[in-house]
Amino acid sequence: MERTIIDTSKGVSGISRPFKGIIEQIGLLDEDSIIYVGLPGVCTPFIELLAYAIRKLEINQVFVPNLDLSLAKNVVPVENIGIQFGDLVKIEKAKVVVVLGGLAMPISPVGREEVSSFIQSVLLPEGTVIGVSFMNMFEQVGWTLELPFDFWIDATIDPVKVERFLR
Repeated sequence: MERTIIDTSKGVSGISRPFKGIIEQIGLLDEDSIIYVGLPGVCTPFIELLAYAIRKLEINQVFVPNLDLSLAKNVVPVENIGIQFGDLVKIEKAKVVVVLGGLAMPISPVGREEVSSFIQSVLLPEGTVIGVSFMNMFEQVGWTLELPFDFWIDATIDPVKVERFLR
């Protein structure tokens, strides 16, 4: 599989801006949907970050925790707050599936095979798969070769500093 780096940047905007650019490049229509799949808690802040970057687009955004469609919730902009998870929603197909790296972590209740099957079951034929991870998580577990990613955004959080102020 051939890969090409299309952007390298830093910080939170280094994740959100390229994501917005990819979504704009895909050219979603008002009736199109994005499904974010990831772990509850671990992945939800990153879904909020990504969804916020494209909040002005009139598309359906849905979070499916642990690949469980019965738990699917709307991802909605909330004025003066940002992004929140709304009501349960029924969704069967999406133009974009965003796979969050938490699913590749050892704590995940699902594995690569389940993620692959999920993508096959919900992705429209002309759909796009975007991976979003930290610290090369997908590469560490071999998912970049095994899952049908069209794009992959990977960020490095290194170093993480924790300081104590003594007064």
